[in-house]
Amino acid sequence: MILSDTRILEEIEKGTIKLEPYDRECLGSNSYDVHLGKWLATYREHILDAKKHNEIEYFEIPEEGFVLYPHIFYLGVTAEYTETHAHVPFLEGKSSTGRLGIDIHATAGKGDVGFCGNWTLEISVKQPVKVYRGMPVGQLIYFPVDGEIEVKYNQKKNAKYSQQPDKPVESMMWKNKF
Repeated sequence: MILSDTRILEEIEKGTIKLEPYDRECLGSNSYDVHLGKWLATYREHILDAKKHNEIEYFEIPEEGFVLYPHIFYLGVTAEYTETHAHVPFLEGKSSTGRLGIDIHATAGKGDVGFCGNWTLEISVKQPVKVYRGMPVGQLIYFPVDGEIEVKYNQKKNAKYSQQPDKPVESMMWKNKF
């Protein structure tokens, strides 16, 4: 089951879902629209190594927009800071974004109960497309959890992406043991 707009509003009132900034106009029938933040990043190296810390370079999207190109992997961020304390949040692209050939996540569309932070977007495009800070880019949907959560994400000692800032965060795969 996905939470309806009424249930999302109830959970916001209870404090189990937090969205900052919050705009009632962004609430759909069963989702909440999120927007592209002002920061993008790209990896410094052309070849990425899963066992090393691959560093990124940040740049701000100018007011006049920024053209994204195919074959370049961009990290973006939502303008919204979110907290989800009793549900599983999923981030999906908006159909309007998809129809421009913009993918906003490679694999990481699911959050965890207890996720707190801005969402890092894993952006790729099918053809050159100009994007703007603040443009609608995705939507959050919320699923109820069946059963008790033993340890929420924001309480895990090894949570690599807890309290994500309003800038994109690079892969932390290198922190895993393999």
